[in-house]
Amino acid sequence: MRKPQTGQGFADIAEGASIDPADVARFSAQAAEWWDASGPFAPLHRFNPARLAFIRDRVAERFGRDPRTRAPFEGLSLIDIGCGGGLIAEPMRRMGFAVTAVDASSENIGTARAHAAEQGLDIAYRAATVEQVEAEGAGPFDVVLVLEIIEHVADPEAFIRACSRLIAPGGILVVATLNRTLKSLALGKIAAEYILRWVPAGTHDWRQFLKPDEIRSMLSAEPVAVTGPFGLNYSPLSDRWSESAGADVNYMMLATRD
Repeated sequence: MRKPQTGQGFADIAEGASIDPADVARFSAQAAEWWDASGPFAPLHRFNPARLAFIRDRVAERFGRDPRTRAPFEGLSLIDIGCGGGLIAEPMRRMGFAVTAVDASSENIGTARAHAAEQGLDIAYRAATVEQVEAEGAGPFDVVLVLEIIEHVADPEAFIRACSRLIAPGGILVVATLNRTLKSLALGKIAAEYILRWVPAGTHDWRQFLKPDEIRSMLSAEPVAVTGPFGLNYSPLSDRWSESAGADVNYMMLATRD
């Protein structure tokens, strides 16, 4: 059985300007429930297949890999920033990536490490911020994942720019978040938290949602090419998420470095 790593020997304490203490505390309080598919993170479990398919297909296209093969991304490095309990990091490792995964919550990292150990997956988990990763000279990485985290940080522009600087030449960054529209207020905030009870009340602050053009503007000073948005929509009939042309609630964007 492979043993999960602790993260290149660095101190395992998250520090940095991007931390929003209230959000970190909220997710830390639920850390033990990340892998409960019917618990507070159930929406992410339902969301995961669509996210994974999007990442797999875009990265395979970028690096000329065949996603139908076993471990198609062997030899490539990936960092998952704001990894939570490891719901994305684990399947990424199974696809062949050498995975580093960081989160500002030590409790989340503890849950992620324990689950990876049970699965025999060697993932370099670490309680840290992107500022720490950059300052310590880690990376660069072929793939940088920034999924459902930018809407929870204190300074989204400084955060996403720091994330982009971790992209290796020829690499790709994938960001996923919620659009700031009236539809996302109705569905992503009010319905999800207070009617459907998909996530605990207070999980999101609609004012922190970002429009695609805002992310594009934030990255305009960095040497990356930004594409998207690519919408992800939920069908209540099939209870499934899929990629769609509509990006007025959930969406993803890509940034590539030559």
